[in-house]
Amino acid sequence: MKRFKYSELTASDINKLVQRNVDPANEIRTVVEEVIANVQQHGDSALIDYAHKFDKVELNKLYLNKAELEELATAITAEQKTALETAYNNIYKFHETQLKTEDKVETMPGVTCWRELRPIEKVGLYIPGGSAVLPSTFLMLGIPARIAGCHEIVVCSPPQKSGKVNAFIAYVALQLGIDKIYLAGGAQAIAAMAYGTESITKVDKIFGPGNQFVTKAKTIIQSTTTTAIDMPAGPSEVLVLADDTAIPAYIAADLLAQAEHGIDSQSVLVCTSAAIAEAALAEIEKQLPVLPRAEIAKLALDNSYIVITSSLAEAMDFSNQYAPEHLILATHSWEQITGSIINAGSVFLGNLTPESAGDYASGTNHTLPTSSYARAYSGVSVDSFVKKITFQHITREGIQNIGHTVEVLAEMEGLHAHRNAVSIRKS
Repeated sequence: MKRFKYSELTASDINKLVQRNVDPANEIRTVVEEVIANVQQHGDSALIDYAHKFDKVELNKLYLNKAELEELATAITAEQKTALETAYNNIYKFHETQLKTEDKVETMPGVTCWRELRPIEKVGLYIPGGSAVLPSTFLMLGIPARIAGCHEIVVCSPPQKSGKVNAFIAYVALQLGIDKIYLAGGAQAIAAMAYGTESITKVDKIFGPGNQFVTKAKTIIQSTTTTAIDMPAGPSEVLVLADDTAIPAYIAADLLAQAEHGIDSQSVLVCTSAAIAEAALAEIEKQLPVLPRAEIAKLALDNSYIVITSSLAEAMDFSNQYAPEHLILATHSWEQITGSIINAGSVFLGNLTPESAGDYASGTNHTLPTSSYARAYSGVSVDSFVKKITFQHITREGIQNIGHTVEVLAEMEGLHAHRNAVSIRKS
């Protein structure tokens, strides 16, 4: 991992450091635009062709039905079922509190305003299935969709070598009451849910993380169709902010946990001394060789770095500029600095709170903004799956109270029909 001293970095240096997953030559965009156009034009046949090309699988049909999912799920052990059920319960418990009825507000006598929630009717869930299959992501997306009451949930996940999904994905589908999974991955799955094919319904909003191709597809879809997206959630990242109360072995474990996601993941350590950096690197050398995904993690670490600061305040300043998807405060003093957090997707407080807990089972959602999008986006929640519609009701008293104000404002803007719509009711 490269090392930098914060005091020696210029604003331009920092700006370059915090950039990630850029596509300056538009190489990814070019590929993705071609995929989208092909799916839009050829539908199911394009998806079958891409399964052969990218997943090395010959598909006879594009989906697994409930009976097939039930058969796959029989491979789950009792221990695995218990773990998935515990995660389900914790995630459900945290998210169900987000579905709230708002109070009506009387802004002036006779004028009442309020908001009501309505579920997004058709949502698409993309469940990655590349080098790591993520049933946890299925839980993170499916549970809030169910709580929100979405009428139709379309699920796409890349086929495995068997031409099916793995047992864990199948079991989660059954937990969520979802009886069909479409065997499509990558940018082609995003295109299928955005435009619809012979088999796959066009959805109103697409959810789910993915690689740079999936992320690019989502951003293109958002700007060219009526289908919305949750956020640009691309390759995963963590920033560990540490002082001398941190435990080097824990720091290393957290950096490696992030790095094993994929070679385009990023693990950043921001610490208050060179000694912490050296101790963490020594621990990485111990822990890395025994990991089954050591080669992937090593390549990700080659794309990662360490920033050495003189204080926690400087460390937090850099963190806010980086705007991490995951922020770990590896310090006993975390309570003193949480108020300084401006940009972060999800925060893990203290030495005993690993990112892994949030990734799987603490209850918070792990579908989060990456690549500095935490400056403007929140992670997925029940709010992501609903619309908030405003209502207002005006009584006879209310039209008399508010009428003159509206008439004056309408006349100021030269919109006389607007004025008349009030005046005619006052008379």
